[in-house]
Order: sequence, then structure tokens, then C-alpha cells
Amino acid sequence: MASNERPMISYSCYYSRSREGEQFVPEHVFSYQISGKFTVSDGERINVFNEGDFRFFRRNNLIKYIKEPPVGGGEFKSVSVYLDQETLRNFSMQQGYKPSAHRQTDAIVKLKPHVLYKSFMDSLAPYQGEGAENNPQLQQLKVNEAILILLQTQPQLADILFDFSDPGKIDLESFMEKNFHFNVQMKRFAYLTGRSLATFKRDFEKIFNTSPGQWLLHRRLQEAFYQIKEKGRSASEVYMDVGFEDLSHFSFAFKNKFGLSPSKI
Repeated sequence: MASNERPMISYSCYYSRSREGEQFVPEHVFSYQISGKFTVSDGERINVFNEGDFRFFRRNNLIKYIKEPPVGGGEFKSVSVYLDQETLRNFSMQQGYKPSAHRQTDAIVKLKPHVLYKSFMDSLAPYQGEGAENNPQLQQLKVNEAILILLQTQPQLADILFDFSDPGKIDLESFMEKNFHFNVQMKRFAYLTGRSLATFKRDFEKIFNTSPGQWLLHRRLQEAFYQIKEKGRSASEVYMDVGFEDLSHFSFAFKNKFGLSPSKI
């Protein structure tokens, strides 16, 4: 997401357990866990970040996450720096970095602690809360500083940071089987498979012999049935995991398909 659409530096604070569901990550993110626990999944593996951990999210990925305050009370708190494409393009031209060819890497990278990371994140304190420093030029300087620090400590990230290509056309069937449980807009699925929305729908119907919407509903309910019947999970535990936003809508769709409410399975 471009820097004019969201703050370049963002603090997240919660006093209660917060299950956020799904999110599309449109830009690279450099983040620090100040307190509490952050559990995040990219659909293949689960990563857990505790107080003092640093992480890097690669753009153009889907994630699910849970934010939990410290055990015994306190506040979940993290700070994130968004490395938008415009900033990275300008940086690459000014510093002589050439755009990289696309390289497949992990969506979530746990960064080893480093004194530069900690001192940088501590320097962001003025950007937190009411009366925070919101001067765009100062924020831009901090984002550039974050890029310099990442390149100094993790030189291999240059291949990721300066890859400005869009996702290439990939196998649609395997992608959807892996990512059906992410509740994002259809245009996101299309983009991540390297297709326009129209081409995505056309290719989808050729492969699955049904529309994306119908297939997603069927596949999500199928997975929910398995989780409830075979794994003994409840509807309230399952519905978000399989891609539904609302428990009542899930229960209605489940009963409509299987003839029984989830609690009767």
C-alpha cells in the first residue's frame, strides 16, 4: 500500500486477545514485538513472535494472525515500518541498486536480534499515540533508515526489497487448494496468481467447472465439516479458520449444505 494510504510507521496496541482473521500484505513490513505474543500463519507454517522479536513480512502474501497480551495482564504492543514500493524505487535509484529478478522466499522471516534493530525501533517512540510526530518527511527519513539497516544486517534482502515485479502466472489449482481458507477479495486471488480478474474467473471455471464463489463456499464447508467431525472442534473455533467472517453466516451455510447445524455433527 502506498505511503499516502497508510502511516509509514504504525503502532498496534491491544489489552484483550484479538483474532484478526485474514490480511493481504501489499508491502514489505519491518516489525518489532514490544510486548505480548503475535502468532501468524502464511498457510504453510505458523510463526510465533514474543517480546523482543523482530520480523520481516514479504509483500504480496496472505496471512492470518492472533494478537495476545502478556500472560497475567498488560498490553500487546508492536511497531511496524511499511517499506512501500515508491520509497524502495527511489532508494534503489539513489543508492545504485538494480531491480532484482523475482526470487521465491518465505513470506515471513524471523530476524535475529541486532543492536541496530533495537536502537532503531526505540527511536520510533515519538511516532506513537496522541500527539505523535506525523511529519511525512521525518517518517520518510525513518523508513529510509530502516532500509539501510536491513541491507547492512541482511544483505540478501536486497533481492526481495528491489524486486518490483508483479506475481507471475502460477498453477491455479494448487494455489487455491493452499489458500482457500483466506477470506480476501477475489481480485486478490487473481492478482496473486498472476491474472486479471476476468482471466482468473475464466481459468477457474475451466479447471473446477464452477465459479470461484461456489467452489470457495463448498471447499470451506468441506474443511469445516472435517475439522468438526474428525478433530472435535467447535463451530466458533473453526469458522474463521476456514474463511468465514461471521459465525451466524457460517452456521446457516453449514446447515444448508449438510442438513444439520454444526453442533449436531
